[in-house]
Amino acid sequence: MPTPHDLTALAGTLDTLDLEGRLRLVAERFPGRVAFSTSLGQEDQVITDAIWRHDLPIRIFTLDTGRLFEETLALMDATRARYGRAIEVFVPDTAELETFVSARGLFSFRESIEERKACCELRKVRPLQRALKGVDAWITGLRREQSQNRKGMRIVEWDEGYGLLKVNPLIDWSLDATVAYLAANEVPDNPLHRQGFVSIGCAPCTRAIAPGEDARAGRWWWESSGKECGLHR
Repeated sequence: MPTPHDLTALAGTLDTLDLEGRLRLVAERFPGRVAFSTSLGQEDQVITDAIWRHDLPIRIFTLDTGRLFEETLALMDATRARYGRAIEVFVPDTAELETFVSARGLFSFRESIEERKACCELRKVRPLQRALKGVDAWITGLRREQSQNRKGMRIVEWDEGYGLLKVNPLIDWSLDATVAYLAANEVPDNPLHRQGFVSIGCAPCTRAIAPGEDARAGRWWWESSGKECGLHR
């Protein structure tokens, strides 16, 4: 586990670099043990483009919960085709999922926050734990302005839950800068973004938002929790 001084020093260096520089430094610091988790959102498409455009040695994986929008799945294939690279896919454990759905049904996540988090745990958190085995640095597409919960996040943090370094290379980017990058580099993105969907997760748990609403308002809109699924603790 790095010391607070080590984290502060690394954060200070990363703050001075552009996106490619940030990713390259992390890849060089932890050779062969860096992974990026993409949910195919706009931020994640920016990072995917930067990794593959500059041929950086960083694994890219995604979590297929079994409840994703068709548009998200189509984007996964379009991204593979555009770059000629493979995205690793991790899915929930089949036996666990069968038991869970048989006992609780397909929409138990709307009954309570606890039930929703149990669904997220099975479909997202446990597959993520498998995906991060052997990883020393986990790259994410988090941005501070995405939600109140994320305003205090730093460009690099120690994730106690997973026992690794979490790097957020877009933490200080705006949504405008993100969208501008996608356009300038002709990066494929999800057509749902142009229909009012800002943060896109599972289809039953995501709705479009109205102008002025918080970016995460469309996620689990029937509850007033912190709007997090447990991946980022």
